[in-house]
Amino acid sequence: MSRALRLRQLFSVLVAGILLASAVRAALPVAASAADTPSNPHPKPNPNLRVGMWTLWHDRELTLTTPVRPALTTLSTCKGCAPGRLLQAASVKADNSAIALTSGGRTVHVDGLWLSGTTTLAAHGESVTLSYPISISARAGKLIIAVTMPVESYVERVVASESGSADSPESLKALAVVVRTYALHEAHGHPDYDVCDSTHCQLLHWGDSGKRRPSAHVTALATSGETLWFHGARALAYFNKDCGGRTASPVEIWPNAHAVSYLPSAPDRFCSAGGSKEWATELSRNEISAALAQAGVARPGWNQITVAKRGESGRAVTLRLDASNISAETFVLAVGQALGWNKIPSTWFEVSQQGDRFLFHGRGWGHGVGLCQKGSAAMAAAGRSTEQILAQYFPGVQSADETTGRTWKDFAGEGFTLQSLDTADASYLDDLNRARHEASELSGLNDSTSITVRAFPSTTAFRDATSALGWVAAFTEGNWIATQPLHTLAARKLLSETLLHEFLHVLVEAQAGASTPLWLREGLVETWSEPDAKTAALKIEALDQALAHAKTEAAAEAAHRAAGFYAAQLLKRYGRAQVLAWLHAGLPSGVVAVLGQR
Repeated sequence: MSRALRLRQLFSVLVAGILLASAVRAALPVAASAADTPSNPHPKPNPNLRVGMWTLWHDRELTLTTPVRPALTTLSTCKGCAPGRLLQAASVKADNSAIALTSGGRTVHVDGLWLSGTTTLAAHGESVTLSYPISISARAGKLIIAVTMPVESYVERVVASESGSADSPESLKALAVVVRTYALHEAHGHPDYDVCDSTHCQLLHWGDSGKRRPSAHVTALATSGETLWFHGARALAYFNKDCGGRTASPVEIWPNAHAVSYLPSAPDRFCSAGGSKEWATELSRNEISAALAQAGVARPGWNQITVAKRGESGRAVTLRLDASNISAETFVLAVGQALGWNKIPSTWFEVSQQGDRFLFHGRGWGHGVGLCQKGSAAMAAAGRSTEQILAQYFPGVQSADETTGRTWKDFAGEGFTLQSLDTADASYLDDLNRARHEASELSGLNDSTSITVRAFPSTTAFRDATSALGWVAAFTEGNWIATQPLHTLAARKLLSETLLHEFLHVLVEAQAGASTPLWLREGLVETWSEPDAKTAALKIEALDQALAHAKTEAAAEAAHRAAGFYAAQLLKRYGRAQVLAWLHAGLPSGVVAVLGQR
């Protein structure tokens, strides 16, 4: 889990919580006092994306519950009204273009719902708990759910959903840049949200993504804000599972697409290095006819399917149904939606006919345009960098900051790399070198893993990437450190101590065992970087909870000071070598009990 690890009062005002407007009508068991609604302590990162949820299910009914502290979940039924608190479970049903909201045995009809806080949604046998603002409306008897989330949270979830077991850090970073670019650089044709959660846009699993979520989280952070640019303009970006050994140009796939030089049809030796996997599917005329009719592509009654035109890569561009032409991609999408996406997974196929049955034989998986995930994983496994992977699939394109279009620059330090959009930040390398050396001297730790320090160009960019609170000067995740602008920290005389604190966190976390309590990890950093805690205002058994869930600067500062106090007592009684051994192996319960007695 991400942790904001450096607390400093850089700004006096916190951004208020997101409370979408309106009041639930009095017929429902909802407290409708806006004054009673607590603020969300986490500022709303900007920009956000509205993501369509469960878009392929076409749900007509769902259930809303509040998993924790109902007072923190607000529900509104009209824009511009005061929100009320959702106090008990509610049923939501689509009634044509209205919503029937039932709770506590009473039902009201409303135009829409807006939720803020932590809410559990359950439908079609699936249950998901989210802490993002959610809007629910209805059209033609079906519910439309839109979840508003930070771009980086979206990228993390998509990378976790779309990546595979063959991926490694460099291929994951390339995928994250492409995912972010695709989401931000073009319209996706949805009137109620920016992107959907299906492969029509980019696949997003709302539930647990298992082992892939932690690596996706690290990947999103490491590439935060980066998108693809071509000659100073924002570029288009696509990816596919397996190009079959040759990528496709957009004009081969989408009828209204325009050719662009950075999305060519080109051989992919990395994808084909392990051999191209071919596929075969047999479908009946009735199955295909029903799929095409359901999609409004062609009426039943046709007899033959042939490939009328192929593109540069060899993929089918146009199919002929008797005397009528249809797009091969449209055909594949219609069959996929009706019969399953694995039936005809790409347009690179041959088709033959035996009576009323059609045999499709082809290669590749997906449209083949842009980044090939199979080839990207092979490149990363062969030692290629993220930059080399992107250059392979998007020749002439650069990865740059989405807001400014500037490219990130690397400056080598002693045991770390400073990343910045501003070449002037190289002047701070000496300060960072001193902080890095001091962290090792104070702690007695020296991890050989290279550390990355990314200095963001603005407070807003820093918050968007990390979701950090307003008083946080820097953020550490593993061996990756994010900071507010270095010139801002320097001007406030906080640069050296902030970087010392973060380097200490990297060193401590590298040695910490799985069972090591949070208070000890935080406390060691606190006492080594700022050894001035004379007493603790919190009991040791409550400290981990206080550190993890502090909602104000004062509460966070008190928790960190208490952690520093207890860690200092440990170091004083048992010495640094013993405490470092416990940092790795875990604290004996007797030691904790003695500390708790004070």
